[in-house]
Amino acid sequence: MSNKKMGLTTKIFIGLILGLITGLILNKMGPSYLRDNILVGGVFTLVGKVFLNAIKMMVVPLVFISLVNGAASISDIKKLGRVGSKTIGFYLVTTAIAISIAIALSTFVQPGVGLDMSALVKTEPTIKESKPLVDVVIDMVPTNPISAMANGKMLQIIVFAILMGTGIAALGTKLQSVKDAFDKMNDLMMKMVEFVMLLAPAGVFCLIAKTFSGLGFSAMKPLAKYMFCVLFALVLHAGFTYTGLLVGFTRLNPIKFFKKFWPAMGVAFSTASSSATLPVTLETVEEKLGVDKSIASFTIPLGATINMDGTAIMQGAATIFISQLYGIDLTMGNILTVILTATLASVGTAGVPGVGLIMLSMVLQAVGLPIEGIAMIIGIDRILDMCRTAINITGDAMCTVIIAKSEGEFNEAIYNSEVKEKVIE
Repeated sequence: MSNKKMGLTTKIFIGLILGLITGLILNKMGPSYLRDNILVGGVFTLVGKVFLNAIKMMVVPLVFISLVNGAASISDIKKLGRVGSKTIGFYLVTTAIAISIAIALSTFVQPGVGLDMSALVKTEPTIKESKPLVDVVIDMVPTNPISAMANGKMLQIIVFAILMGTGIAALGTKLQSVKDAFDKMNDLMMKMVEFVMLLAPAGVFCLIAKTFSGLGFSAMKPLAKYMFCVLFALVLHAGFTYTGLLVGFTRLNPIKFFKKFWPAMGVAFSTASSSATLPVTLETVEEKLGVDKSIASFTIPLGATINMDGTAIMQGAATIFISQLYGIDLTMGNILTVILTATLASVGTAGVPGVGLIMLSMVLQAVGLPIEGIAMIIGIDRILDMCRTAINITGDAMCTVIIAKSEGEFNEAIYNSEVKEKVIE
């Protein structure tokens, strides 16, 4: 199994490097029938567009089914009462803070400014006009949910899905068969995402080769600046937001938290999957950080489903980066839409590798930015995916410690004890 995983990751990196080299060579070759008609205009366009269309194809069903499934499984909130509301509140607030940090940092660094994308864009992309906030809120509630799905109106789909999931949860055993059906459909969507990601190596090669055949070396610097924005925002969020909340609410030593939680972050980094890291996160939080099982068994799985701060940071930075690449100015209304969409979308982001890019295409659609901009970042996204997954699970654990302390379900002696050497499988 590990060979298969390594195989796909390695193929994506190889696709990126070969695409980069091929694109730069073609850029230096100059115009020719072979380059312009057969390779760039033929093979690269065909494979690249098929891959992008496959990503777009997954957005609406993935968001709808994941959200219905997620909301339907939060029936435990009735029993846990305060714990449920605190957990969801913490996750949504930290996600909104995360994407705000990324947007602010990207606006300051301006990673996409100075790169001329006109060579790649045949039609001038246009940004949707900003609506008053009242209209945005009214427009979130669909008059026709089927129409909202057909037209890809993501906020309307999110609201309808959460309402349906909550209804399924409230009716409990009456709709157990419906809940089971959504569980199975969710598994099906995850398998379909895996199939789409099998196209990634060829898609990455063709998209990157096509991009760099038109742009040459000039695209390298903006890409490095974009990576810096995402990585620095992740560090800021973990170092200031999480640490500040931990100290502010619990007065615990954050260094001890990171020292004990580091092995779990390592597993998250290597798998790039919050769901795959779930058993390790649970074990670490209960055995090393002193959280009672009754709290951890609720907040950690919920966090793996709805708390995607690292993914939100990527979406914020990528949205600003792509808007700057295409020379499109985002209004404050557009930025608020991005924050709101990405925060709500994080509830429906499954904890498996590669799903963040599908969610990004949804965020770009929400403000009318060209989805083709994803081609610039998809090749390096695996590295960033590994980093942001480590931040995602850190947020889950930090929230769990804070809530356990506030509920009196926390053993401070275990938290403050010395780290025992143990190999985490």
